[in-house]
Amino acid sequence: MSSFSAEWLSLREPADATARSVELERSLAAVLQAGDGALECVDLACGSGANLRRLAPRLRGPQRWRLLDHDEALLAVARRQCAGLRAADGGVVEIVARRCDLAREPLAAACAGAALVSAAALLDLVSASWLDRLADAVVAARAVALFALDYDGRRHCEPAESGDGVAHAAFDRHQRRDKGFGPALGPEAAGYAARAFEVRGYRVQRARADWHLGPGDGALQRELLNGWAAAAAEAEPATCAAIEPWLARRLAHVTSGRSALTVGHEDLLAVPEA
Repeated sequence: MSSFSAEWLSLREPADATARSVELERSLAAVLQAGDGALECVDLACGSGANLRRLAPRLRGPQRWRLLDHDEALLAVARRQCAGLRAADGGVVEIVARRCDLAREPLAAACAGAALVSAAALLDLVSASWLDRLADAVVAARAVALFALDYDGRRHCEPAESGDGVAHAAFDRHQRRDKGFGPALGPEAAGYAARAFEVRGYRVQRARADWHLGPGDGALQRELLNGWAAAAAEAEPATCAAIEPWLARRLAHVTSGRSALTVGHEDLLAVPEA
């Protein structure tokens, strides 16, 4: 399975928060009415808990969140950073964090009993067959699903540079490689997920959740550009001669305060039809 450092997740969290669809979150809150007991929620590949920190304060009533991730160090960060969260109406938010290899654990067990199954920046890393199994598990639980911040292939760099197209194409080829769940859907993830839930009788809403990074996001831009270049070179070693000078030029734009990057993501909400 793909691994991400706590530093990288912390660096991207403000951009994620700005990008996420408030409209879909409001729709989610309207669907998930507080009941007599705690609202059961599952966060898949939770990382450092950013998705929980985003959603729990926007939902009403007491909540019980199951945080699942294969990285025990990130689970420890999530436990620490999510302690003391409260619901929108002050309800208690209980957290149970468990190490779990989602590539191998039965998804029906992971989602059992959930009213909400959610994840952020996950679906573009998984295969079509894995996503079908996830959709089956969500439907079996009659849960609502919210998947946020899945890369959709749109990307724009300013100022434009020769090599942008080569780097972009090579990076997208890397995105489709196996990340531990089988050949990854990459930029097709949101579209595939929408169809998977629609054919299973769910109502689906989609919204753009793009990063718009400017001069104030220099650290994130640098990490992002270095990551793009490394992934592109790994996917297409023959492009290294073009990627290295491209990266140097792009980083120079960041240093000079001229760089602006737009990275396309989508949020998706899937709700069972009444």
